[in-house]
Amino acid sequence: MQDLKNRILANAVKAFNPLRIRIGGSLQDQVYYKVGKFPKNCSNFEKKSDGLFGFGDGCLHMNRWDELHGLFNKTGAAITFSFNALLGRIQSDEDDTLWEGDWNQFNAKSLMKYTIKKGYKIDSYELGNELCGGGVAAKIKAQQYGNDVKKLKKLVTHMYPNPADRPKILAPGGFYDEQWFKEFLLTTGPGVVDGLTHHIYNLGAGRDPTLIDKLQNPFYLSQIAQTFKNVENSAKLFSPSSGPWVGESGGAYNSGGKTTSHTFVNGFWYLDQLGMTSTFNHKVYCRQSLIGGNYGLLNTTTFIPNPDYYGALLWHKLMGKNVLSVTHEGSPYLRTYSHCSKTSGITVLLINMDKSTTFDVSVVDDLNIYPDSVESIHQREEYHLTPKDGNIQSDVLLLNGTPLKLTSSLDIPEMNPKLVDPMFPITVAPRSIVFATLRGFQAPACA
Repeated sequence: MQDLKNRILANAVKAFNPLRIRIGGSLQDQVYYKVGKFPKNCSNFEKKSDGLFGFGDGCLHMNRWDELHGLFNKTGAAITFSFNALLGRIQSDEDDTLWEGDWNQFNAKSLMKYTIKKGYKIDSYELGNELCGGGVAAKIKAQQYGNDVKKLKKLVTHMYPNPADRPKILAPGGFYDEQWFKEFLLTTGPGVVDGLTHHIYNLGAGRDPTLIDKLQNPFYLSQIAQTFKNVENSAKLFSPSSGPWVGESGGAYNSGGKTTSHTFVNGFWYLDQLGMTSTFNHKVYCRQSLIGGNYGLLNTTTFIPNPDYYGALLWHKLMGKNVLSVTHEGSPYLRTYSHCSKTSGITVLLINMDKSTTFDVSVVDDLNIYPDSVESIHQREEYHLTPKDGNIQSDVLLLNGTPLKLTSSLDIPEMNPKLVDPMFPITVAPRSIVFATLRGFQAPACA
């Protein structure tokens, strides 16, 4: 169990202002909440050969729930909590991975009641983990799950009568299956699901020896784009009010790659995913995980941020909600994305996966005009991310040539840009990532 009072952890969460934290995962559908007299016995997870994922049931004590919210309240985190969706169901006689019967909401209601009484804020509730389609260790039929999500919506509406502070409803929190998603959304109907959540692990197994090659292969990374497009289409067709979310994504499953997922090279996949999902109208992207496994944004033992933490923080600080269409003429190893900046102008993200080629990038508008040549009073703000000693498997990230390190008081360091004459192109070194904010760029979508 993580030390929730760790200062680095608190500072890392606080820096996002706010950071969305999803509490859930593989074992959530075996968790009971110790509220009042239920359950009678409240034990920790223990290995069980015939249990889901090799474990028996576990229990969340309210003192731990209080400790978690102590951290959340101090750091301003936005919380998504995912309920146990298997409570009340039984395994099918014909298929032991299929769970049948109605969801029992009693324990969830008790936790909700306790949470409201304590004044704890929840941004959104989700039901179940990876139970859609073929499931992972367990599955539920789409119509049954849709009816249960409607039950959750009704419960949340009753418990939170004021729409202003009512948590959103997220579902189904698993891997995309077109027919299952269609049937589920037709069952719920519009206005029930606020976020259509799906999970992505498009890099395969963490132990795959070719993982480092996949991370640098733009053709491989582009294969997942069709899934993002399909989820976007499902949301538009069957539930226009529910925008798609990536509810969980660690790149490589089974805790990620030992020598890659916590290092600089993973940023090629991660920042490319943030850019790609935005172009397919995804509203939220939840990274697996904040801490834990090889893919944690923070080191599991020291809590020191890994390179992807800083990449995520720069994205959060610079890239606004409005996504711009961007194309470039040149190598597929250069990936380009652009959003309206969170302040003024636009911010472009340039990812150079090429081992030896430097790209000089000039940004022009639809009329093929170099905006900064028209209005050059604004210096361009550039953030160049490179690995220490040029080693893409380093977990030390350089910003404009300087290592990013915690301050003496264990705060997240300031990430200041270098200022560049806008008349010059953006130079993107081999195996590097660049954010550039162009204050003088007049994009109509950003007006």
